[in-house]
Amino acid sequence: MSTWLQFLAMGLVWGASFLFMKVALGGVSFGQVAWSRVVLGALALGVIVAVTRPRVPGVDGTPGPVLPREPIVWVHFLVVSFTTCVIPYLCFAWAEQYVSSSLASIYNATTPIMTALMATLVFRVERLGLSRWVGVGVGILGVVVVIGPWQYHALTGSLAGQLACLVATACYGFTFGYQRKFLSHRPIAPATFAFLSIGVSAVVMLALTPWLAIGPIELDWAVGLSLVALGVLGTGLAYIWNINVLRAWGPTGTSTVTYVTPVVGVALGVLLLGERFSWHEPLGALLVLVGILLAQGRLRLGRRRSVE
Repeated sequence: MSTWLQFLAMGLVWGASFLFMKVALGGVSFGQVAWSRVVLGALALGVIVAVTRPRVPGVDGTPGPVLPREPIVWVHFLVVSFTTCVIPYLCFAWAEQYVSSSLASIYNATTPIMTALMATLVFRVERLGLSRWVGVGVGILGVVVVIGPWQYHALTGSLAGQLACLVATACYGFTFGYQRKFLSHRPIAPATFAFLSIGVSAVVMLALTPWLAIGPIELDWAVGLSLVALGVLGTGLAYIWNINVLRAWGPTGTSTVTYVTPVVGVALGVLLLGERFSWHEPLGALLVLVGILLAQGRLRLGRRRSVE
């Protein structure tokens, strides 16, 4: 029951993040949205790590350090910080100035497709069979249908916003492949792993403060609450829930949160913000979902013959 509750909470919070970004943009700039969520998320995770002080036993059974000591590990987390938070959070926040929160949540669902491409073609840590390659193709077709290129004769704000969402999910795909190749095998506690991913990102954001965080601010309760929810919940606690679910269910079961977040994001956008869809957007979202199911091996083309 605890795992199920954390899974549902993770899906709700990450799905609602697109609503929170849209509301926050009513009082702060897109750079301030990204800056705030990363810094607040790092503070929340930092408190958790400071209190729990998680350690992973070494080969001799003695507890290792709370934070890794090898310089190369910090270099890897610096790379991850850009593709986990800095670039994608800026892209999504910028994009939501031009596209609906519902549409942004649909694009976020393309992350497994991007992950399959990065893990296979860039990092070569996975191999895809025919069904999975078909799934990648169906997912890409779904993205094209969502964009609706027949609507555009030039680079408009809406089209640029949708492309920015795809840059963000490509970064997420890069992150999963990079972590699997360079970081997953290292003895780092899950909570520490989450803290380093977000914490190093916060350091980068703080260095970019003059360009991202300084500017006019119009705070009211809705904007302030949205920023806190984005940071503490969406970029902080949700990562801890994700790790706990991952330990209980494994990566395949945990990845099904991808099906929850766009449903939550679309429902909140339609119900609370009055957002509307064109006919091709839900059709493209359905193709993306089918592509994800094929790419993850949940659906297969035909059946394997049994060997007698």
